[in-house]
Amino acid sequence: MNRIHMFIATGAYSGYLPKAPGTWGSAVTVLLWFGLGRLPLVPYWGVVIILFVLGVLSAGAAEKIVGNGDPGLVVIDEVVGQLIALSFAPVNPTIALAGFVLFRIFDILKPFPVNWLDKHIHGGLGIMLDDCMAGCYALIVLQLGLYLIKLF
Repeated sequence: MNRIHMFIATGAYSGYLPKAPGTWGSAVTVLLWFGLGRLPLVPYWGVVIILFVLGVLSAGAAEKIVGNGDPGLVVIDEVVGQLIALSFAPVNPTIALAGFVLFRIFDILKPFPVNWLDKHIHGGLGIMLDDCMAGCYALIVLQLGLYLIKLF
């Protein structure tokens, strides 16, 4: 069971890649999104919700396995946050890049309430929630940008 939890928590082991595991987890997710992004919204969000629930369970288990809170190699939170950021966007490489950059900015800078969630909610749920909120911020900014581009 530990192997399954670690496989999920590390985003199919992308969290073991060197230097910036969160960035790697987000990048791998963009590749996944090129397939998932073509799904209708209900099944797409079904996948996101399933990954969120699995992420809460696996991220919490990974903390215990690794022996420290919110270990860097856990990137399932970036996977779900990135999928949220890109959820209503048309599948397009430029849009994927914009969504990736926006999500990473909000994930790294942690504007309120992302920072509050990161500091006050612990365990698997805490690991997941701050990145989901960062994904929501990126989603809003990306959609606003797409809307403004259509106006001009």
